[in-house]
Amino acid sequence: MSDKIKLIFCDMDGTLLDENSNLPPDFDEVIGEVIRRGAIFAPASGRQYSALVLQMEKYADDFIFISENGTFAARHDKELFSSEMDKADVLRILTKGNRIPGAYPVLCGKRLAYVGEEFRPYLREMKKYFTQNTVVPDLERVAKEVPIIKVAYCDAEQGDAEHTIYPGLKKLDGPVHVALSSNYWVDIMNPGMNKGFAVQTLQKLLDVEPEACAAFGDYLNDLEMLRAVKYSFAMENSHPALFEAAACRAPANTAYGVTQKLRELLDAGKI
Repeated sequence: MSDKIKLIFCDMDGTLLDENSNLPPDFDEVIGEVIRRGAIFAPASGRQYSALVLQMEKYADDFIFISENGTFAARHDKELFSSEMDKADVLRILTKGNRIPGAYPVLCGKRLAYVGEEFRPYLREMKKYFTQNTVVPDLERVAKEVPIIKVAYCDAEQGDAEHTIYPGLKKLDGPVHVALSSNYWVDIMNPGMNKGFAVQTLQKLLDVEPEACAAFGDYLNDLEMLRAVKYSFAMENSHPALFEAAACRAPANTAYGVTQKLRELLDAGKI
């Protein structure tokens, strides 16, 4: 069994991207060498698949894209796996979640996101993560007619989801999985769905052992992903819980810690 890293999973916001949502200036150089050595780079994000591809269009045929916090993955624009939610669960989430003040729902399809009219003032925030979106008059009708892989709630007003909307949404946990994704977002998915599940699924599909995988993350929705690989890195700007889960630390996203560590792995012959 080769001890080379073959799969590299990487969160986007707060990890790979800087404070202005830009890629590291040396990203093309470093990733070009990663690809030349036969490793696969896999952005793993709460963002929509279309948003990931748009930001990394140059690598649309090189990367595996893990989107919607692990509920959808594709390569060469072909679905590798997805996790559709039961329509009754989606309707129940809408009914209970909409009672929480300041919680704005997004229904996430595989290629398109749906929001209600009440979200219109906050579309600018949503478009950072869901580039393909539409405003609809009736989200419940969408839930009944369209396959949904994730329900996301946004604290668009205060940007403090951990203390404003997450406590109420967390009560839905059990029949569904509730994950705090950022200061703005809480994601609700099928039980057992997270980035770690996506990593393990791809390891099986590609026949790659955890010992041949690396992962970078900064937030609570990255915990399972870091635990599913040998070479796990928590960014210096991470939520404190990630430092316990990761084997190593990387410099902050603002210091482009991902490409710094990838360079070190390349120089050491680990990739």
